Amino acid sequence: MKELCYTLLSDGSSDKALIPILTWLLQENQIECAIQSNWADLRRLSKPPKTLSARIISSLDFYPCDLLFIHRDAEKELPEKRIAEIREAVEETVIKTVTMPPHICVIPVRMQEAWLLFDEAALRMAAGNPHGRQPLQLPDLDRLEKLPDPKDTLHGLLSQASGLTGRRLKQFSANERVHRLSEIINDFSPLRALSAFQVLETEIQQVVKTQGWCS
Repeated sequence: MKELCYTLLSDGSSDKALIPILTWLLQENQIECAIQSNWADLRRLSKPPKTLSARIISSLDFYPCDLLFIHRDAEKELPEKRIAEIREAVEETVIKTVTMPPHICVIPVRMQEAWLLFDEAALRMAAGNPHGRQPLQLPDLDRLEKLPDPKDTLHGLLSQASGLTGRRLKQFSANERVHRLSEIINDFSPLRALSAFQVLETEIQQVVKTQGWCS
């Protein structure tokens, strides 16, 4: 296999921050060929699909791939419920379309931002102030999946790390910095302590083995 192409279908545009994590996981699990990633941007379609099944079909039409990652934040629901929703949508998709590539559920507990709250040095760099000394209280790893609002926590830490005040702080875009943060982090192995991340990596390992993509 010379190249592996995958597509990420996510809840929203901010979830593009998952792409470096997914690429890292594939590389960690015996994918040594070139990896091409796409985020399924369906917002500009004249009639953006609303149901998950319709979104899957549009994603495959416009972003054909060898592997489809389907993301849903657990938020206040159990991960099992989100997985069931995805499986039901996939079953509907199989009925309506001819080709369905292997798919993997991506279900961070609460929100994907929880998976970016562990690397202080990268966080300071993403905030544009790598040598800042503002005290940052990153949550302990064993608390990440229990945070009520990881997005708010991450945005607050990025703002603090920037060292900006007044008008410049108001102009600071935490959303943009989140994407930068995920690109800066080069080792996501600490996340292996989290249950949802363990489930994701196990699914990737199974698909890689089943499809014969092992090096």
